[in-house]
Amino acid sequence: MSGTGVVANAVGGVLALALIGYLFVVLLRPERF
Repeated sequence: MSGTGVVANAVGGVLALALIGYLFVVLLRPERF
């Protein structure tokens, strides 16, 4: 059970970082979108 929670937390963290990075790029380079 704890292993599943760790995997879920890892996936959630990666998705959160990816979303933040995507928004950061959009704000820095709006001409690409």
